[in-house]
Amino acid sequence: MPTQVLMPQLGESVLEGTITKWLKAKGDRVDEYEPLLEVNTDKVDTEIPSPASGVLLDILVGEGATVQAGSLLAWIGANGEAVPAGIPRPIPAEAASAEAASAEAAPAVQPVTPLATSAAGRKGDLGFISPVVARMATEHGIDLSLVPGTGQGGRITKKDVQTYLERLKVPALPAAPALPAAPALPAAKQAREGEKVEKVEKPAPTPSPLPPIPPAPSTATPGEILPLTPTRRLIAEHMVMSKHTSPHVTTVMEADMSRVAAHREVNKAAFARDGANLTFTAYFVAASVAALKAYPVVNSSWSDQGVVLHRQIHIGVATSLGEEGLIVPVVKNADSYSLLGLARAVNDLAERARAKKLQPDEVKGGTFTITNHGVSGSLFATPIINQPQCAILGVGVIQKRAVVINDAIAIRPMVYISLTFDHRILDGAIADYFLGKIVETLQSWG
Repeated sequence: MPTQVLMPQLGESVLEGTITKWLKAKGDRVDEYEPLLEVNTDKVDTEIPSPASGVLLDILVGEGATVQAGSLLAWIGANGEAVPAGIPRPIPAEAASAEAASAEAAPAVQPVTPLATSAAGRKGDLGFISPVVARMATEHGIDLSLVPGTGQGGRITKKDVQTYLERLKVPALPAAPALPAAPALPAAKQAREGEKVEKVEKPAPTPSPLPPIPPAPSTATPGEILPLTPTRRLIAEHMVMSKHTSPHVTTVMEADMSRVAAHREVNKAAFARDGANLTFTAYFVAASVAALKAYPVVNSSWSDQGVVLHRQIHIGVATSLGEEGLIVPVVKNADSYSLLGLARAVNDLAERARAKKLQPDEVKGGTFTITNHGVSGSLFATPIINQPQCAILGVGVIQKRAVVINDAIAIRPMVYISLTFDHRILDGAIADYFLGKIVETLQSWG
């Protein structure tokens, strides 16, 4: 009996996905756990492995279609095997939403019930196997039918495979290194043992302005219409929704980055030895944490019942994907990290974002966002709020400017920082106090 290929639920709150590419065509041979198709959810592309070995008998959902979790996408079986009749085709997410608006409509989510008969050579229906689980099974030569699943509906999780490996006394895949927690901010005070942070008594080393990032060569021809990618469509919908949802107001201040630059110059080699590239972004995240603690109302969302103050501080860091658009991975519980921990987290998320290796849950749940538009040479900007958050911080390019200090002209590394906020939640005074706290934290670093 052929095996069903179902749309997986790729995250706790991810209920649908868009088919961006089929990696195999109808009639192609495919091996179990081999990447079969790519699915986009919230701008994150994920490869879906094949649940069985065989021939791709039929593809029911074409590229560009959005369907709900549990929908039947394709059939895999023996060459020439007939596809079972009477199995309903999936309803696109848009059509399901339209039908749900009518009282007579069928339910929006129509998952296909897995067939009781298992595929040839399999000891049972394993359900959806995640890419991580499939890779672990391939690397260690594991028969997943022997692994007890503890996930939803008996799904086999990464932890299940690790437990199985431990029972067999086979080394499990190394876990990602835990990020250290910081007892207090500013995290810069947590210097390495025996290493002294310089006090800035003279002008600090000035960071060189970053040159604009050259765009990737474009194949677009003037006069043609560029088709919308799933990522570009999501960005457009989210930005328009945000501007229609909340009244945007932007306030701008500037900060002297001398102390931060000096601290970075002293510590970047030590951080590199610990596997972290100490970028200025980590300092802006730490300063934002300090300000969010001082003014919790900024770490909030609007609701008809009142302003919802979030308990956790989850900071999104916007990451450019070039012509493909923008994605915002989230540093969860950012207030629990030292500067070293923040540097590691920011590096890891940015690298995996550009390599398209983020998990859907890693771009969800942010309570505040930072966008560093200065990497392309921009002085300051008025970013659009990442709904349903209260505010977004824009960071411009750090460059030397002449400033007046104690009635004398001095050259300092300066940066413009902007705060775009929801005027339903914040008034100008509180927004300025919050942004002033960020400036104070940066200028008194160390």
